[in-house]
Amino acid sequence: MVALVIALALLFDFTNGFHDTANAMATPIATGAIKPKTAVALAAVLNLVGAFLSTEVAKTISGGLIREGEGGIQITPVMIFAGLLGAIIWNLLTWLLGLPSSSSHALFGGLIGAAVVGAGFGAVDYSVLMSKVILPALLAPVIAGTAAYLCTKLAYAVTRRSDPDGAKLPRRRGGFRHAQVFSSSLVALAHGTNDAQKTMGVITLVLIAGGFQASGSGPVTWVVAACAIAIAAGTYAGGWRIIRTMGSGLTEVKPAQGFSAETSTAAAILASSHLGFALSTTQVASGSVIGSGLGRKGATVRWGTARRIAGGWLLTLPAAGAIGAAAAAVAASLGVLGVAIDAVVGGGIMLGIFLWSRRSRVGSDNAISDIDAAGDVVKIKRRRRGRSKAAKARAAAAAQTDKAVGAVQAAAGAGQASGSARATTEADEK
Repeated sequence: MVALVIALALLFDFTNGFHDTANAMATPIATGAIKPKTAVALAAVLNLVGAFLSTEVAKTISGGLIREGEGGIQITPVMIFAGLLGAIIWNLLTWLLGLPSSSSHALFGGLIGAAVVGAGFGAVDYSVLMSKVILPALLAPVIAGTAAYLCTKLAYAVTRRSDPDGAKLPRRRGGFRHAQVFSSSLVALAHGTNDAQKTMGVITLVLIAGGFQASGSGPVTWVVAACAIAIAAGTYAGGWRIIRTMGSGLTEVKPAQGFSAETSTAAAILASSHLGFALSTTQVASGSVIGSGLGRKGATVRWGTARRIAGGWLLTLPAAGAIGAAAAAVAASLGVLGVAIDAVVGGGIMLGIFLWSRRSRVGSDNAISDIDAAGDVVKIKRRRRGRSKAAKARAAAAAQTDKAVGAVQAAAGAGQASGSARATTEADEK
């Protein structure tokens, strides 16, 4: 059973990379900073590297959120199996439908739902849930969005001040396109650092529950390596859907805006990872995209889209929890047969979702992640840009030149006509 749960945890890690590839690479692809295939390969490599940088989030899950062994509470591998099943099914379902979601909250919801059914409400440490999961989930997108807003304002102000006439403005702001390769790479690195650790924590938890590892210990080396490979493989495999989606969601994102959003996202996630906060990288990235969009002139908020994203985020935890709880109830009531039923039904649902996704057309209505939806939250009003003073002066000079040339041509034409008339008169007199 422990081996089955580990395999399922690695499958969740794979779907995490599959689901969240766009978090790092949606904006640089949309602005033309990097080619789609190159972006996906780069994201996969950096997710792999990022998974080795820290294990603080893994310790939060394996030794804090679920009270394994405290007060006689016994978390079994079957409970963890049911929780993972709920997280994976919800992850894939929202990925298929393009619904706003969070892989992290799906995992927490599935585990909490299964633990409550299997061991009661006392199986969850609610102080850890609040301090390490709920509060960071509420604050991090706001902080990242505010930082992205200020960075975007600063970027546009600096480029405008250095070129007041606006003659070189497009080229100066286009320089941010190259900087986006660096900033998006940081986001991919941060995603691997934060999200892969969650699976490490789950595998460590099942090893402790199965008696293969001491309680309170962190993830061992082979667990870290396996999770790193799984999330990197999922990131690369999910890239085909990004390539088909690009151009449908983030058409309004400009290079300076994208650079600001990615830098803010990476900073928030990397800092939180080392503090042990189990953030949703999707929520942080979405907050940054919205904040950077508001930093542009003429920006307004599409509140309907914003409410849709917020509703999806709020729905994820209880929905995944309900699926995990249902799977745990079946396994608890029927024993081995229940586990087999869960495995068959869950596997069938996963296979069906994947096959359906290969047949369905990808567009802006079922884009792969919240990042596309976040790009639609901010509406940029189309503005006619006034011509700069230099441009106006050049236009006035050109008009004067055209007027002078016209006058000369008119005078020349009049002279030719007068000469022809005199010649005709002289001929008549003769």
